[in-house]
Amino acid sequence: MKTIKIGTLDKPVSRLSLGTWAIGGGPAWGQTPEEQAAAEEKSIETICACPGAGVNMIDTAPGYNFGNSERIVGKALKKMNRDDMCIITKFGIVWDRKGALFNKVGDTQLYKNLSRDSILHEIDMSLERLGTDYIDVYMSHWQAVEPYYTPISETMELLNELKAQGKIHAIGAANVTPEQVEEYLKYGDLDIVQAKYSILDRAVEQDLLPICKKHGIVLQAYSPLEMGLLSGALPRDYKPVGAQIPKKWFQPENLPRVFDFLDQLKPLCEKYNCAIADLSLAWILAQDEKVVLLSGATSPDQIRANTHAADIDLSAEDVQMMREMAEALDR
Repeated sequence: MKTIKIGTLDKPVSRLSLGTWAIGGGPAWGQTPEEQAAAEEKSIETICACPGAGVNMIDTAPGYNFGNSERIVGKALKKMNRDDMCIITKFGIVWDRKGALFNKVGDTQLYKNLSRDSILHEIDMSLERLGTDYIDVYMSHWQAVEPYYTPISETMELLNELKAQGKIHAIGAANVTPEQVEEYLKYGDLDIVQAKYSILDRAVEQDLLPICKKHGIVLQAYSPLEMGLLSGALPRDYKPVGAQIPKKWFQPENLPRVFDFLDQLKPLCEKYNCAIADLSLAWILAQDEKVVLLSGATSPDQIRANTHAADIDLSAEDVQMMREMAEALDR
């Protein structure tokens, strides 16, 4: 597995990391409490399989099923060498105190709150759930908005304090605009930015990816497989569930067109001796050496399979051909 350096972190990190939103389970994934409990052992097994596959970066967040994802990661960490792993968790999405309205998961309302008091509460809860005394990368999950707006300057002041205390080792920001990236950089180091990026959703290429390149910030792509749609594993009569339902490419008028696109990729799969998922991930990695991936694997076999993408060296011609095929879907 190829690795890169993130900011001042003292360990190299794998270009492919495990995202644990799905592992957290719950109503966002149409999962009952019983199904969630039954899946926990396999989730822990999946996380523990990461080092053997060359993956040492695990991404989680309190907002993934109300802390359950962090709790599962914490149970897995007890079976691993903590210092070999790079753990990303987030702050700013809460459900146990008020803030600006975010979205609703099941019957529970989530809020955006990036106030100092809220973050201090969140980090203590995250450290407890994860069973660790430090977080490698602490990342704002979504940015503050009115009527609970907190200036980035105040957020960074606290993050710099937490960094000086050793509670966090690097700072990240998810779902940011280029202007917000510049604002973060006024007050300290911003080491990694997380954004949605797939061959079907290339909006970050307009301005966010260029500004990350300019400042040497790592861009971490989430949903590179469009919540499983680009995995090549879904049947043509697939019916979306949970968080998939409102997404653009899962709409009835778009799904057949995406499946046609996947069929067009099959000759390239034969050329590179890989699966459609590998090809989709390899395309993202080919965009820049400081782009890394979040893979939402939910089994050891999936995480091991996804690592093949890091070994695929797509030709420039094939990268461009895939881009043109994807752009045709937007017409």
